[in-house]
Amino acid sequence: MNTALWIVTGLLTAVYLFSGLGKLFVPREKMAAMADAARWVLDFKPGILKAIGALEILGAVGLILPAVLDIAPILVPLAATGLALIMTGAAIMRIRRGETKAALGDAGYLALAAFVAIGRFALEPFTG
Repeated sequence: MNTALWIVTGLLTAVYLFSGLGKLFVPREKMAAMADAARWVLDFKPGILKAIGALEILGAVGLILPAVLDIAPILVPLAATGLALIMTGAAIMRIRRGETKAALGDAGYLALAAFVAIGRFALEPFTG
C-alpha cells in the first residue's frame, strides 16, 4: 500500500506542479488557444488563475516535501485533501460548462487525491 501511495503521490506532484506553473506563467489567452479543453480559463480573471496555480504548486510541494524531510508529515494528507477540494471545484465547473469528458478527467484526479488523503490519514500514515 505504501508503494502505491508513493507512486500516486509522485504522479499527482508532477501533474499539479506542471499545471500550477502553467497557470502562473502562461497568459490565459495563450492557454485557451492551446486546446478546447482549456477554454475555461477565459471565464476567470488572471488573478484568480494565478491563485489557483499557486495553490496547485503549494499542494504539489505539500504532497512530497513534508514526508521526504520528515518535518510535519501530517501536511501530506492535508495537502491531498486540499487538492481534492480544488478538483471538486474543477469538476463542478466542467459539468456546468457541459464539458463531460473533461469533468471525468478532473474526477479521476479527485479520486487519486482522495486515495492519497485517505491512505495517509488512515491506511498508511507516516507516524504511528
